Amino acid sequence: MLTSRYVTGSPNWIDLGTPDIDRAAAFYQGVFGWDFVSAGPEAGGYGMFRSDGSTVAAAMQVEPGQGGPPSWTVYFQSADAEATAKAVQAGGGTVLFEPMDVFELGRMAVFTDPAGAGFATWQPGTYKGLDLVDGPNSLTWAELHTPDVPAAVAFYRSVFGMDSAAMPMPDDAGSYITLFPAGQGEEAMFGGVVPLGLDPVEAEGGPSWLAYFEVPDTDAAVAAAERLGGMVRLAPMETDGVGRVAKLADPFGARFAVIASAPLEEAA
Repeated sequence: MLTSRYVTGSPNWIDLGTPDIDRAAAFYQGVFGWDFVSAGPEAGGYGMFRSDGSTVAAAMQVEPGQGGPPSWTVYFQSADAEATAKAVQAGGGTVLFEPMDVFELGRMAVFTDPAGAGFATWQPGTYKGLDLVDGPNSLTWAELHTPDVPAAVAFYRSVFGMDSAAMPMPDDAGSYITLFPAGQGEEAMFGGVVPLGLDPVEAEGGPSWLAYFEVPDTDAAVAAAERLGGMVRLAPMETDGVGRVAKLADPFGARFAVIASAPLEEAA
């Protein structure tokens, strides 16, 4: 379970790079009810998405041709951003943006793993990370789609010390590899790893981390996304013991997923 009691290797931040911050803010306000609050001119237009006063994500405007295509980036907590950057390089990944201070709030860096999936790290200073996760209209799961699951698991273990476990799938459909911070146990799982070739919806976009946001009603979120110019990549579907899931893209192509999780008694 993803919580805001952040430890090394747990997702503690997520942000959106988009070419039109105003239109993106309107889209996510319509889908999730988020308000966008700019961090001010000194932050270069970067700002926070808030839900009932809690920071649940962030966003920045990225000019076309700079910083890659519109996308969501998942950040993992690090105790030492420089050491994390060295571990990324040693494991065959790439450092896209070297560790840098974000005022006194913390230090960040941006990477790709050996398969090309983008991710980032946040070393907390005065700011620990998101105020709310695993709640209504907030980040609840992170899923890596990659061509080589064992290699990916080994890479993230070497960088963040992440542990993993195999979870049996219904109907003898094999195992789903889950991830959780080192020493925290499977109850702290925050995400999973999926072979890229087994998911045609994600295969077209290449290796990547996909963020799942919890919603009260998956179908309502999908309808709002369509109405506001988004794209449905996977129509709402039930997954036994998990919940009702859909995969979407915003008007600029940034991919994400929504889920109305099954009640705990169903998931047990």
